[in-house]
Amino acid sequence: MRLLPAPILGLILGLLLSSPLAAGEREVMPGAGRLAQAIAGAAPGDVLRLTEGTYSGPVTIDRPLTITGPRGAVVDGGGAGSVVTIDAPDVMLSGFTVTGSGHLNQDLDAGVKILREAHRARIEGLLVTGNMHGIDVHGGHDARVIGNQIIGTRNPRMNERGNGIYVWNSPGTLVQGNAIRYGRDGIFSNTSKDSTYRGNTFRDLRFAVHFMYTHRTEVIDNISIGNHLGFAIMNSDRAVVRGNLSLGDREHGVMLNYTNNSDITGNLVRGGTKKCIFIYNAHKNLIWDNRFQDCGIGIHFTAGSERNVLTSNAFIANREQVKYVGTRHMEWSHEGIGNYWSDHAAFDLNGDLIADGTYRPNDLMDHILWSQPAAALLTGSPAVQLIRWSQSSFPATLPGGVTDSAPLMRALTIPVPDDIAALEAAAAGRWTKGNFDDIDLDDLSSH
Repeated sequence: MRLLPAPILGLILGLLLSSPLAAGEREVMPGAGRLAQAIAGAAPGDVLRLTEGTYSGPVTIDRPLTITGPRGAVVDGGGAGSVVTIDAPDVMLSGFTVTGSGHLNQDLDAGVKILREAHRARIEGLLVTGNMHGIDVHGGHDARVIGNQIIGTRNPRMNERGNGIYVWNSPGTLVQGNAIRYGRDGIFSNTSKDSTYRGNTFRDLRFAVHFMYTHRTEVIDNISIGNHLGFAIMNSDRAVVRGNLSLGDREHGVMLNYTNNSDITGNLVRGGTKKCIFIYNAHKNLIWDNRFQDCGIGIHFTAGSERNVLTSNAFIANREQVKYVGTRHMEWSHEGIGNYWSDHAAFDLNGDLIADGTYRPNDLMDHILWSQPAAALLTGSPAVQLIRWSQSSFPATLPGGVTDSAPLMRALTIPVPDDIAALEAAAAGRWTKGNFDDIDLDDLSSH
């Protein structure tokens, strides 16, 4: 076998010795300035292991490193700026506690901030508490934010708090398995794309998930309990909202506002909400296999929304199943499959699970009541009853509105795990107490 020349062998040996395989590990003791000193003295690829105690911040990580430690290792920013700033690719943080950021919203002070060139950051298993924003993914691509507990602030007013996770212009982000409580929004995604938000739990927030100008992003298997609004998809395109639970949220379970070409499926919205789903100027969306239950309004559909498909959904025990503000005729069945309506007294003589009669949720009096609420005083009068009887007997007299020509006889079920149902029960009734903070969700400009 022919041997390589000595200079080439020396070069290969030098490269191997300087590669990440030769990365070192070191223990970092708590104390003022020690974490910053350890970062400054570390080589790319090193692992810094924190022990229990307090480490002073803020600190900036400017090279690829792993920093890990137990919950009792606390990095405290002392109330100034962001506590940990990542300014290099391939950085991993895991296990320890991050607290004490500044509270300047205009500066986006955060517990952990991932900057524009800090690609492939991994933030796993941290406790992030007492910060303005929890984790700010601010431009770095392909971040992984997994299994963290994020506890936001409770004061001052809700609109002036920070977000649990803020994603800005950061394609490829994965946010998975985090528990987020208090603060403003659980996940606020702004001007971003091609990301996945999966399996997170949100409690005591303004919005669980809030999209603005976010495209081709998935929101899957998340749980929103007792928030002001569950899943707000706004000014966005090609979103997938699948398998989420909105339980006891106040205003809307799902809101599509200026959102197009999206797939909304397998979601459960139950109880507490004024509107299970609110569709405002949203087009060409597929809304199917969802269960909307125990809301003030099952679906509020307005502002010229067009070419949406609604099929195989279940609308159950909502005080008003449909509020369609418009005069066009809307067909809410697709290829012979409509939706289940719990207030539809229907028969199925041929046993095909499709009701024999068409479902029509609203009549002329509903339109009058929406525009003139004072007319509700007359709803029991003989004149109003005569109008409603005439429209039911002579459908040609009905105004434009929603028709389901193939309503279903059976409602789909979406189970809720016992531990989540217990949290739902604990939050039940909170909106009857009148403490709604400072937010007006009907004012779309405030979002």
